[in-house]
Amino acid sequence: MRMAATNNKNFSPAFLHDRYLLLATAILVLMGLLMVASTSISLSSHFYHHPFRYLIHQTACLALGLFLAAFVVNIPVKTWEKISPTLLIIGIILLILVLIPGIGKQVNGSMRWLGAGPATLQVSDLMKLGMVLYLASYLVRHQEEIRTRLMGFIKPMLVLAVISALLLKEPDFGAATVIMATTLGMLFLAGARLGEFLGLLTLTAAAFATLAISSPYRLQRLTSFLNPWANQFDSGYQLTQSLIAFGRGGWFGVGLGGSVQKLFYLPEAHTDFLFAILTEELGLIGALFIIAVYVLLVSRIFLIGRQAQVLQKTFAAYVAYGIGLWIGLQVLINIGVNTGLLPTKGLTLPLMSYGGSSILINCVAIALLLRIDYESRKTKTGLSW
Repeated sequence: MRMAATNNKNFSPAFLHDRYLLLATAILVLMGLLMVASTSISLSSHFYHHPFRYLIHQTACLALGLFLAAFVVNIPVKTWEKISPTLLIIGIILLILVLIPGIGKQVNGSMRWLGAGPATLQVSDLMKLGMVLYLASYLVRHQEEIRTRLMGFIKPMLVLAVISALLLKEPDFGAATVIMATTLGMLFLAGARLGEFLGLLTLTAAAFATLAISSPYRLQRLTSFLNPWANQFDSGYQLTQSLIAFGRGGWFGVGLGGSVQKLFYLPEAHTDFLFAILTEELGLIGALFIIAVYVLLVSRIFLIGRQAQVLQKTFAAYVAYGIGLWIGLQVLINIGVNTGLLPTKGLTLPLMSYGGSSILINCVAIALLLRIDYESRKTKTGLSW
């Protein structure tokens, strides 16, 4: 097989996938399994009389995710572009179905899941990827309209309004926030006019503020993080326990498995607040290491998007940018919630937290990025298909 010479070491023909993306993903997934085992062992023993029930479930979901990833990485990017509107419609239908009593599964007062028993799907996770794919397709088809006409900017926002309304009915304020921010970020990268962008950003912020104020439940969650110690046994309980975990961690942590806060003090320690327990057990050094790995992951995702854009693979570029924004924003929000910088949102830590739907969709997203990178490297090096 003949190949053209290239001076770009990031596009070595000897290996047609980004090593650093794979390395960062592997580290996060393995550390995630380790921390799921550590954070859930007491909970699993109490409810299921088996110390590793949560770990086994997470490992099974990861295995399924890797199987799906092996399938997705062989699907041409052009295929995703063609089916993206269909995937969006399927996602909206599922968001409607999940709200119907008897079809949707209610957990902790929220209707977010479809399925029964351990085989459940959190539709909002699927919707994040579906919206990225649809919007990337829209940006390719209407790129000039987005840059020159207000209507080009408004059309995707109407779709977003429908999705956000359905998510808020569950309620899933965190997923709605991530999808909204990702959409705005992609529109900005596509060249939306700054005045229109800032105007819509202001309206969006005002709408979310109104939604928060109109609901006593949301208002309590949004304001309790400002001074959690004022109601440390009520609305501020979860955050105060998280902050105690950070305080106990110190520089090097109390040791793997040595957390006290995971012993029924900190709710959702294996999902939304996994980072707090990680810091308690591995300390500031461990926390900074995980943050550095996420920085590596997101930077490689954006580099993949940039390379696709240079090669005029516009749809692929926007998909990579969208996934990078989605993962990066969710990491920032999750860590912000754990440290008390942001109100509680109910978002998992990508690739690490316990959650079957989350790990499945994350695996599919990473596989899609690997396919984009693969096609870019093939084009760059001149390899025949």
